[in-house]
Order: sequence, then structure tokens, then C-alpha cells
Amino acid sequence: MGRVSRQNLRQTFGEDAELYDRVRPAYPRELFDELARIVGERPRVLEIGPGTGQATAAMVQRGWSVTAVELGAELASVLQRKFPAVEVVVADFDTWDLPPADFDLVVSATAFHWLDPATRVQRCVDVLRPGGALAVVSTHHVAGGSEQFFVDVQSCYDRFTDDAAKGGLPAADDVPHDPEGLAETGFFGSVEFRRSVRDVDYSTAEYLELLSSYSGHRALTTDRRDGLYECIGGLIDAAGGSITKRYLNQLSVGISLNQPLA
Repeated sequence: MGRVSRQNLRQTFGEDAELYDRVRPAYPRELFDELARIVGERPRVLEIGPGTGQATAAMVQRGWSVTAVELGAELASVLQRKFPAVEVVVADFDTWDLPPADFDLVVSATAFHWLDPATRVQRCVDVLRPGGALAVVSTHHVAGGSEQFFVDVQSCYDRFTDDAAKGGLPAADDVPHDPEGLAETGFFGSVEFRRSVRDVDYSTAEYLELLSSYSGHRALTTDRRDGLYECIGGLIDAAGGSITKRYLNQLSVGISLNQPLA
């Protein structure tokens, strides 16, 4: 995907911030339990691309001090309404004037892949205090749940999108442990990994709403999207009106090479 296309897709998430907030799942609490064990219980956090707070909630509940940088003004508005104590900055992290290196932890949950790969790790490290950490949470759709539905649904995408068939969803164990390649950057003295697999049930209406929060679906023409949703909805109805989707959430935590402050 070219730079222009990526930029355009990034903007689609804010087109219906209330929908995004309603349908996007929160992250497994155990991932943030593990993150707290790694970085301590009271870090000062910079969160990149929080959306409407799917990961922010777990940090606010722990009493962590969070500054959030969100590209979409509508998403940021919902985030601020939900979490008044969070400092919300509407900006593109790729071009944002970086503040002093005063954060213990930088977190990006299912948003890091939208950042410029040439500069994202360096910019994150630049705002960390000595010994600080970068935590990246990635979300993967993996085999499991209603497996036959996810095989059959590819025919809908073949009819109404330009996406080539991908040969099915990978098993959770086949997803690389370091999808963002933090261990290869040379910025970190150590990188730790955690993962969580879970199943989520969706009715026909709930699943179609979830799809409407994805950038690729929002970018389709109205005719194509309507046709795609009719096809997918028909498959779910034929399967009894609900399906189960399996998610893999991975946590990668890089501890910076700099020594902690005395």
C-alpha cells in the first residue's frame, strides 16, 4: 500500500467515532497485568493512536498518568469524554513536535502499523526517559471459532472486493512473536513478549457493525459494501444467526538501552 493510500485509510476511522467506540473490543486485561509486571505500577504513559480508548481504559483503571496522541478529532473527542483525566492531543504522531524525553512508557495498541516504519521506533525512543519502554500491542485474526464461516466468507470478498484469496486464517501459533520487529531495531537492551487468545461471539448485526469500523471496508464504494454485507450477513444467518471470531493479541515490550535514572 502506498503512502497516500495509507494516509487516506488512516482517516476513515474517525468517520463514525461512536460506532468505533461501540463495536471495537477492549484488550485482554492480562496483557496489561503483564505490562505492569514489566514496567512497574505507576508509569507515565504516552499512548499513540488510542482511538476511543480500547487500551486506555485498562491504564486509567490502574491509575496510570496517560497522555494520548490521536489523529482523528472525532475519536479524540469521544476519548476525552470517556476519560477526562487523560491529556488528549489531536495530532499525527509521525509529524508531531515531540515533547521532552519524560515518559516511562510508550504504548501503541493496534495502531503502530499505521506509523511511518522509517521513523516510528526512533521517535518513540526519543520521548522515553532513560530505561523507559515501548509496548506494542498487535491484533491478529486467527483460525478458530466458526472456522467454516471464515472459509466460506472468502467467496464474498472475492465477489465484491479486489482482495486476493489469502488461503485462510493462520493458526495462532504460526503468527510471529515479534510482528513489528522490535528486537531487530537495535534500540532495546531486551524485548519481552506475551500473547492472549480469545473467542468473541457476534450476531449478524453485531458482526456487520464491526466490519463497518475497519478501514478497508469503509473505503469500499457503497454498492460494493452493500453487496459484501448482504453476502456475509446471509452466511451468518444460514449458520444460525451468530458466529464466533478468534483473536490473538500480542504484546511486545522493548526496554531501552539507556540506564534507568538513579
